[in-house]
Amino acid sequence: MIDLIHVIDSQGQITVAAERLRQTAMTTEVTPDTILDVFETWAGALGARDTADIPGVAFLRLWLRRGTLGPIIARELGPGALRGEWMQDGRAALKACPIGVVGHWPAGNVEIQPMLSMTCALLGGNASLVRVPRDLVGQTERLMRKLDQSDAARVLTGRIFVAAFDHDRQDLQEAMARAVDGAMIWGGAEAVLAVRALPFPHWARLVVFGPRISIAAMDADIWCDRHEREAWCRRIARDVWQFDQQACSSPQVLFLERKAGHSPAEFLQDLKRAFEEENRLHPRQTIHPALTSAICQARASWLLADPANSGLFPLGPDWTLLVGSGSEIPKPTQGRTLTILEVDDLFDPISKLDEGVQTLGLAMKDPRREERLASAAAKRGVNRVVKLGRMHVFVPPWDGADLIRPTVRMVRHVPSTE
Repeated sequence: MIDLIHVIDSQGQITVAAERLRQTAMTTEVTPDTILDVFETWAGALGARDTADIPGVAFLRLWLRRGTLGPIIARELGPGALRGEWMQDGRAALKACPIGVVGHWPAGNVEIQPMLSMTCALLGGNASLVRVPRDLVGQTERLMRKLDQSDAARVLTGRIFVAAFDHDRQDLQEAMARAVDGAMIWGGAEAVLAVRALPFPHWARLVVFGPRISIAAMDADIWCDRHEREAWCRRIARDVWQFDQQACSSPQVLFLERKAGHSPAEFLQDLKRAFEEENRLHPRQTIHPALTSAICQARASWLLADPANSGLFPLGPDWTLLVGSGSEIPKPTQGRTLTILEVDDLFDPISKLDEGVQTLGLAMKDPRREERLASAAAKRGVNRVVKLGRMHVFVPPWDGADLIRPTVRMVRHVPSTE
């Protein structure tokens, strides 16, 4: 049985593994077209019972499909990149080439992130050295097992080394940084700053996806429409449930535009039913005691803060709707806790956004007004403006950056006959 997760206790293990990966990446070319063949098989295998229950796997399977990644590769690397071809650029030609070994420091709160990050570097022809957070070792091993079974020719598994070691082993962190030619770094502010401070080679390319939150907004014409309201509520519930509201793209607050003479009471009941149904279809299997405590505290604090505030939630911590008014984003609780705030005009909360907001999920009837709102959000630092129900659709640019191109070299060739 091949070891898929390597428990590391010495710097030498990392150095040797990285050098082997580098030799493979530099001497054995693999085209994105070939990689996508393996990814397609892997996506099918992940539907098995022993991996289908891992949070985010449904999304990962969709991401791995040729129909998803093919257009992304063509956009980022050029129309001939799928087959590893040179692309004409006037009298010259361009070709995407790997940078070598890409290190991956995924966050510990999204189960599929080690694999998701790894795929971005592999598509550029690189090798991947992945550090898996302790809490994700079991899930990552199951996902890697399916890849190993799907890659009989070892097209990709020979380019991957998954390492497990404690985050406080500074010597191992530094050894990993010194051994790579690039890095993809994910997580909270403290974790990102710690990794960026490691002794990377001066040529290393760092791609950083730091802490962000996301919000949702609905105009009055949408939530007042009885015929469309239930469908929109289902979309909101799906966005909240995916990744248990821990992803940067998870909505933490919903701004609801007021309409004179209309109460949001019926909308809130529809949203409550949507949350109940989503909870029935995708019940939480476990919950950390600290999260349970945070949810209970958030409920109590919200109801005590203002007599006008209200809440809708079951006796347990399965889900929570906190209802009030105002245009400030409250501190996120997560754990399927959505704050709903009434505002007179959606442009008011948008005008207060900053770089900390990644995604804005919208439901608006007037396309021209939506375009103005999207432009206002973009100027404030928001990188993705999408339809509610699609807040987690992982299509680059992500956080305003490409995902594959940062870890390739675009080599330019001008023929000597010119």
